Amino acid sequence: MGIKTVKANTPGRREATFDDFEDVTENVPEKRLIAIKKRRGGRNSQGKITIRHRGGGSKRYIRLIDFKRDKFNVAATVATIEYDPNRGARLALLNYSDGAKRYIIAPADLKVGDQVMSSRELIEIKTGNALPLQFIPAGMLVSCVELEPGQGAKIARGAGNIVYVMGVEGKYAQLKMPSGEIRQVKKECLGTVGRASNPDHRHISLGKAGRSRHLGIRPTVRGSAMNPVDHPHGGGEGNQSIGLRHPKTMWGKPALGVKTRRKRHSDRLIIKRRAKRK
Repeated sequence: MGIKTVKANTPGRREATFDDFEDVTENVPEKRLIAIKKRRGGRNSQGKITIRHRGGGSKRYIRLIDFKRDKFNVAATVATIEYDPNRGARLALLNYSDGAKRYIIAPADLKVGDQVMSSRELIEIKTGNALPLQFIPAGMLVSCVELEPGQGAKIARGAGNIVYVMGVEGKYAQLKMPSGEIRQVKKECLGTVGRASNPDHRHISLGKAGRSRHLGIRPTVRGSAMNPVDHPHGGGEGNQSIGLRHPKTMWGKPALGVKTRRKRHSDRLIIKRRAKRK
């Protein structure tokens, strides 16, 4: 993937950058592998907004992705590399030798015509193959890693994400996460060899508010711009500091740097915490 700029005909286009989609080989998704995306606008089953700043956006279909890679020991050929409007990484459409078709998160450098396979046993270590962490050499780059065997990929699914296999000891494999955290995962968990595709996605600049609205992101208002009745940071004449010892959310809960992970059962599996934000 590459990033392109355009002529600065308007203020919005002057700062905007765009995906050139050079790695995409097919524009029409596989009809059997899509579903209608239901819109909820950040509301729960009671109609209450539980996630703010959601709503609108362009219509899109959900691609049904095989995160489990549970079609073991069946060779598959990469038919297309496709764009997915629901994520930054590209998708690869696999045509299995028994006639089945499935989408997977495409690793970087995966090309049309490549042969891939998933297995619970030791197979060739090459880009796109999925196998247990216990068979992957230390220092190898992987993505789409399971947290529990058979649960499906949970880790490093975003564009350009990467996990380092540090080694295997006892029942666990040690992984260095994208955040820098080092943690243990059961060695039977599957991982896909290679980093997730489209690593330049993070460098795209939207350039104008309209492109955020197309993505379904509504405007966000600063608390300090509100009235005291609406936010703990509100009030005052002109630009004022928040007037509190610590930043608060709209509901008065502590924000920015407050620990949200509390006595999780998996704390014992974390060897090194991620670096603190400065």
